[in-house]
Formats: sequence, structure tokens, C-alpha cells
Amino acid sequence: MHNEISSLLGNLEKPLLFSSRNNYSNIYKIKNLPGLVEEISLKILSLNPPPDLKESIESIRKSFRSYENQDYTNKIKAIQDTLKMIKKMKSAPPGNVKALNPSNQPEAGSTKNLKDKIQYIKGIGPKLAKNFERKEIRTIEDLLFYFPRKYEDRRKIKKISTINPGNRETVTGEVIVSGIVKTGSRTLYNVIINDGTSNLGIIWFRFNQKYLKNTYKKGTRVCINGEITYNRYEKILQIIHPSPEDIEVIDSNDILEESLNFNRVVPIYPLTEGLRQKRLRSILKNVSDNYSALYSGLIPDEIRSSYDLVRLDTAISKVHYPDNNACVVDIGSSGSVYRSKPHRTIAFFEFFIMELAVGLLKNEIRKKRSLPVNSKGNYERMLKDSLPFELTQAQKRVLEEIKDDMRNKHPMNRLLQGDVGSGKTIVALLSMLNIVESGYQAVLMAPTEILAEQHFRSISAYLDGMDIGISILKSGITSKHKQKTNEDIRSGMSRIIVGTHALIEDKVEFDKLGLVIVDEQHRFGVRQRSTLINKGVNPHVLVMTATPIPRTLAISLYGDLDVSVIDQLPEGRKGIKTLLYRNNKTNRQKIYSTVEEELKQGRQAYFVCPMIESSEESDIDGVSFAVELADDLQKNVFSDYEVGILHGRMSSEEKDETMNMFLGNSINVLVSTTVIEVGVDVPNATLMVIENAERFGLSQLHQLRGRIGRGNYVSKCILMCSYRVSGDAAKKLKVMCDTSDGFVIAEEDLKIRGPGDFLGTKQSGMPEFKFADLVRDYRILTESRKAAMDITGRDTNLDNYPELKKYIKSKKNIISGSDHIS
Repeated sequence: MHNEISSLLGNLEKPLLFSSRNNYSNIYKIKNLPGLVEEISLKILSLNPPPDLKESIESIRKSFRSYENQDYTNKIKAIQDTLKMIKKMKSAPPGNVKALNPSNQPEAGSTKNLKDKIQYIKGIGPKLAKNFERKEIRTIEDLLFYFPRKYEDRRKIKKISTINPGNRETVTGEVIVSGIVKTGSRTLYNVIINDGTSNLGIIWFRFNQKYLKNTYKKGTRVCINGEITYNRYEKILQIIHPSPEDIEVIDSNDILEESLNFNRVVPIYPLTEGLRQKRLRSILKNVSDNYSALYSGLIPDEIRSSYDLVRLDTAISKVHYPDNNACVVDIGSSGSVYRSKPHRTIAFFEFFIMELAVGLLKNEIRKKRSLPVNSKGNYERMLKDSLPFELTQAQKRVLEEIKDDMRNKHPMNRLLQGDVGSGKTIVALLSMLNIVESGYQAVLMAPTEILAEQHFRSISAYLDGMDIGISILKSGITSKHKQKTNEDIRSGMSRIIVGTHALIEDKVEFDKLGLVIVDEQHRFGVRQRSTLINKGVNPHVLVMTATPIPRTLAISLYGDLDVSVIDQLPEGRKGIKTLLYRNNKTNRQKIYSTVEEELKQGRQAYFVCPMIESSEESDIDGVSFAVELADDLQKNVFSDYEVGILHGRMSSEEKDETMNMFLGNSINVLVSTTVIEVGVDVPNATLMVIENAERFGLSQLHQLRGRIGRGNYVSKCILMCSYRVSGDAAKKLKVMCDTSDGFVIAEEDLKIRGPGDFLGTKQSGMPEFKFADLVRDYRILTESRKAAMDITGRDTNLDNYPELKKYIKSKKNIISGSDHIS
């Protein structure tokens, strides 16, 4: 049967069934039953049903037109007759089914495939399926893992007269007032509801008047959840600006005893345009009832028993619709999620699949034979002897870990973490020299041309006097130059190659690629890294990052890698003092004076802006734009000094020229966008002013701050806010002022932003968990990791777990590099 018609017949049947219960004692509990029947009947007729069904619907409409004037006995008869007709229509013969389903597509339950498109599911259809696509929900599997963001306990809803300010409560009531209210210069939308015991106000300061007026008319019943406050002027309890997910209109169906929306623990889902809570609950109840069983065997029995889990299909059903005797789970609480077996099972499963992929990948790596690295360390000693500084103990330790890996019979697969300025590059170069001395090539891929050029210059300077061919390959070079560079790489003339994405082009061929180093690796996609690695035969791999990665994230994102950490800064580095100022005339003058004091001593300064120029987003107030600020500073503030500008729209040559002038102190003040986040080191730059600091992420602020403090002078980083900040913005700025420890900052950033935004999910290869949370569920992560490692340790290719193996292979990029699993 056509999905929408079937769904509408179900909607028509519910109030009639409710009315028939308890020997029809509920007849008078439903307001305006004839109006409800008429509304649903018209919706069915609008879908152009087959003639016999159309005739039946018209008959139902006719019988209910006089319903209100009938006596009790005839009302019962109208309900009985209509229920019989609905039952007959729902069990229509095959001929009618085909007529109702012209697309001849499968219905929910007729096939059992997680990859079925959702548009054929009861209650959805093509139009609603497009709305779901905004949430990247296209298949049954996507829907099953579209979990509630919270729950409301509607088993016993409080009366408004019993609630108190300061608590979050759920109440219901009828709208008695709805409309715009003007208070001084402010316009707001005000709705007042009453539940028979007292009034509650609902206030919107930002609103769509047409939507609110049409949705919350007088007489409409609503259910609302929110923080209760007290309006001392109107002397009324109120909820301010409820989210669309926290307020819903109640219709007659919602009083049914089996309602998905009341008399139970009710799921609250994230919404998108065209989707409302009641419709979502109905759809997901149907999908979980019909399809969750397909997950029944994906967690092995011995694992469920060892870790006290429930079957996965049971977990999916209970997370969508908890039992009525269940505790209300707080999705944001690690303890609450862990105590709920269904929720713990879902989180465990998502982590478990990822960790199995990690284990399989490690097993694949162990099968590969590496290139024999037999360096005697001559090049390494030559470079160390020429250095004007001593390596730190942390650098020495990490270098030995890398050398031990490269002597191994399996390819190295190592992550090198080190905060800004910790000296990763020199460790990488010493590792390259050992590869080169063994007769192979080493390549270093950087995400930007500026960073690639910096690496090329510093490596060339370090190796000056050594007979080692060095090349740089990037987009911004002539065709003739690129052709010559490619030939040098192919022939082996170039032993150390630095470059950008240009390195992964098909025409780039290596002679004997022995070591691949990827810098700021989270800026590359999984396949970009894989493409470069596959240009050699089992080369050693070292990925580097100056973005400290919390242990929780490192386990997930790089579980297949061994990890080295340079946790010590070179001697002589001075600390960076970080100060927070609100942007006003007094503070700005104070900051300009501070900058000028540094300039008088021959030092240099950065000003960092979030945008290039005002034409980008002309409707944004209070934002500093690089072009305008540079012009103002040159003309009105630092006219005795040279002010330069650097941003992403400049050509590579222009950026290179500007940075070289700043490096040589020809430019004293550099106004820039975030292109300097990874860039050339300028030891003489001792002061950085970050405009609109509240607009930057915490890790990004830390990376920017790392551009100063590179020399032997005390440095200052000044964070300028355009307004008084609160919430997450206040937290991140406080962290910046309190610590310069990159790992502390990374942990806090992960808590504030979540793992998806921390590195950029799609680019990093980060698994996209639908429910599991790396911060909240760290205990579950460690348990799932142990379980997965136990299995892959015993069964290196999951041959004894064919369902699991098939499921993992169906998931692309579960982890970085997992597409290589055999």
C-alpha cells in the first residue's frame, strides 16, 4: 500500500480505537472528532487513491458530518462502521496494492536491507526524504543510528502551579494568549499557556512572526520543556526562547494510551526543516521495530557476556524507546550513559568496529616487509656537529625510537607529536639522512606552499656543504621547472624532496622511496596520504603534527600508529605571556603603546584578523578586517614604521616576498589572517595581537600564538574581544591565558568543540560516530579497544567472525588508512 495513505489510515484509526476502549467510555474525551476525521480524509483524497478506496473515504466523511448531532448509540455505530472500513482498506487485495503503489518500490518490512533508501519507508516518501538528506540520512542504517539528543520524562507531567524557577521542567497547557509585545525599544513574541492550575509565559526575542502566529493559536495545546524563570514585572513563570525541539503542539492523537509522545520516557531528536518530533518518533519506531534485528549478531556473544552488554538490536530499540521503568538517561553524563546498558552497548559497538579496523590494519602492516635501512649514521653525525645547539633529551629519545623502527623488518608507522617550536623538523631531517645514506629517497609533504617553502629553505641551509640533492615540488612553479624536478625525482638525483599536494600527481614517480613524512597531517585526506605512500614499496611512514592530540583522540584517530611525543622545548626559549582585553578605545591605545615599546627595541609584531576585508561579510559588526586595519595602522598609529599585510588571496610570490621582508625586519608590523598559523619562523617577532579572539578556535589560537616566542626574548600575546564573552568562548580564552601547554589546551578544546570539529572529521579520516563520544565515553572506548585487540590478536583476519568482517569492509575510512584492509 502507498506509504503515505497507509500512514494516514493509521492516523485515522488511532482516535477511533481510543474512543472504543472501555466500552466506548472515551467517546467524549476527544475534542472535535469529526474535524479530525475530515482533515485526515481530505489528506488521503489529495493523494488520488484508487476508486474503491476513494469511495470508502467519502462514505466515512459523510457519516461523520452529522456525528455531533447523533445520540450515544449512533455515535458508537459510526465509530464501529468506520473501524471496519479502515481494516478492510488496510488489507486491500494485491490489485489495489499495485494501484496504491505505482512506483512498485518495496515497503518497510518487505525487504530487510540496511541500505534501503528511506523514501520507501512508511511515513516518509520522496519529499521528506530530501529533508532527511540535510542530516545526511539516506538509508535505513542512517535512520537507525539517528539517536535522540535527550529524553523527557512524561510519565507524570507536573502542573504549572507546582513548578519552581531554576529547574528544567516539562509542562503542558492550552494557549490563552499569543502575539507580539513591545517593551521599550524591544519587540518580542509572547505566548501564555494555562493547564487549569496556573499560567506559564513563553518568550521569543528572535522570531518568525508568521510561523509562531500560525503554530501557537489560541486554543492550541502544547507540551514544552525548558528552564523555568520568573518574570518579576509580569509576576509570571516563563520559559525564554525554547528551541524547536523543546516545544511541540499536542493534537487529539497524543492522548492515546499507546502514544509515543506521552505517558512514557520520550525521545527528543535533533530536528531539521520539515521534520517535527511526533513524526520523527513515529518513523523511528517503525524503522527500529522492522529493521533493528539486522544488527543482532554483530557483537559476539562472548564479548557481550564479558562486558555486560545487551544484544545490539535490543540496544537500538531501547535507545530510541526506553522501557517505562527505565531511568531517564542524561546523554551528556558519562556515568548516566555507562549505567544504561542499551546506551553503553551502542557506544561500545561504534568504538568496537573502529578498534577492530585498527587491529586488522596493524595485522596488515605486520605482514609487510620493510626496506633494509643500514645507515652508519655518517650524515647524522655531520649534521649534529654543525648545529649551533644541542638536541633536547626529548628529541634524542624520539630520534632513537624512529631509528629503531626503521631498522625493524616491518615498515615504520609512527606519529610524531610536538608542540609549536619543540623541534620536530630537525628530528625529521636526521631521520631522512639515515634513509638517504641507506640509498633511498625521503619525501616531506606539507599542507601549504608557505610551510613547504619554509621546510625547503631550512633543510637546504642545514645541509649546505653536503652532497645531497634536494628538490621542492609545488603548484606555483613553471611547467619547465616542474618537468626538470620530476625528472630529478624519477632518476634519483633528488634524494630529499619537499612539496605540497603536487607530490601525489600521477606524473610524479620516485626512484627508491624509503621514507614518507607528512607534516600537519590532519590537513590531508586519507586518500591523499595513501596515494603518496603507494608511490613507494612499503616505505617507512612518519606523520607529524604541531596540534597536540589528546590521548582519547589519538587512540581513535591513530590507533594503528606508534606515538612519539617531543614534550620539551629547546633551552633558551622564553615564555609567552597571554593577556585578554576587551576592545575599547582605552584598551586599544594601551595595546598600541605596548607594541610601540617593542618596536623601539628593534622587535616586531603581528596583528591577526579573522577576515581579509569588509566586502567578505559586510553585514557583520565589530569585526577587524586585515586590509582596513593595515591601512589604519600605517597611516594613524605606526607611521614611523613599515606595516605589511599577508592574506590568502595573495599569490605565492607575494606571500613569499612579504614573509622574507618580515623575516629581515624590513616590515616591522605584519597584519595577517590565519595564513601564518603554519608559516615561517621569525625569532625577532615578540608580540602578537589577535583581533576578535572569540571568533577563533582554541587550538587555532594556540597555533597562532606559537608564531611568537621563537627567539630568546620574552613575548606577549594579546587577545582582543569585541564584546564581553561568556560560555564556551569565555572558557577557551581563560584556558589560553592560564596555560601554554599544548596538550592541556587540546584536551580542553576537545571538551568544548567535540572530536568532529577538533580536527575536521572528513579531512582527518576521523570516524563519524553517531552516538559514541570520545570525551564522555572514554571508559567504554578503553573496554572496546581491549575486546577488539583480543579478537584481532587471536584471529588476524576475522575469519571466525564473517559478519563483523563484512560489516567493517562495508565502512569506508573507519580509521585513517582502513581502506587497505584485505
